Amino acid sequence: MENIFIEYPKCSTCKKAKQWLEKNNISFQDRNIVLETPTEKELETWIQKSGYEIKKFFNTSGLKYKELNLKEKLPTMSDKEKITLLASDGMLIKRPLLITQGKIYVGFKEKEWEELTK
Repeated sequence: MENIFIEYPKCSTCKKAKQWLEKNNISFQDRNIVLETPTEKELETWIQKSGYEIKKFFNTSGLKYKELNLKEKLPTMSDKEKITLLASDGMLIKRPLLITQGKIYVGFKEKEWEELTK
């Protein structure tokens, strides 16, 4: 399976992460998070595989998150509702996402991503 890099092209962190992947010769399939928003099924699989709480997949610093007042609403929502919400708008999803054979990376932390070079 080829790595899938899910990004918002205008995002500076996504640009940095993409440059890092290219510099380290890590192949990936590029995907725009707005044009090809992850589906509920994909999100379910990735969340389960990652071992992270669903909340980690939300872009908590995004305008959409704040507009929808999700800080208040998320605690009372079911996991299914949260996943449906994430799949409804790519801008709600924390980015970049890197889906690899062995691990799901949420956000860009260079130290964490260095595992890919070993």
